[in-house]
Amino acid sequence: MVKLTRRAVTGAHYGVKDWLIQRVTAVLMIAYLAVLLGVIWVAAPQDYAAWKNVFTTPWIRIATLVFFIGLFWHAWVGVRNVLMDYVHATAIRLTLQILVIVSLVSYLVWTAEILWS
Repeated sequence: MVKLTRRAVTGAHYGVKDWLIQRVTAVLMIAYLAVLLGVIWVAAPQDYAAWKNVFTTPWIRIATLVFFIGLFWHAWVGVRNVLMDYVHATAIRLTLQILVIVSLVSYLVWTAEILWS
């Protein structure tokens, strides 16, 4: 006779997906920083006008926006996991998660505004 046991399932079990997102966004950010350092090495901006000129190139703007999307996604996964692990009161955890989401989306909009203003 086979005995069936029931296990309690807790948490969201994002596991491999979160691990992969963290690694991909980290590699993306490192690659962007390496390219940006190369551009800065070549352009050697010394004043505000020169720095602004570096970021007028469309591919630099797009790469910078992709960098910040990766950064904010990386931050979201990390903060969400910390909140799920350490904040056990559902209402407080949900409130904090909503505040983090609103903050990160606001920062992303602000970043886009800065890049294309």
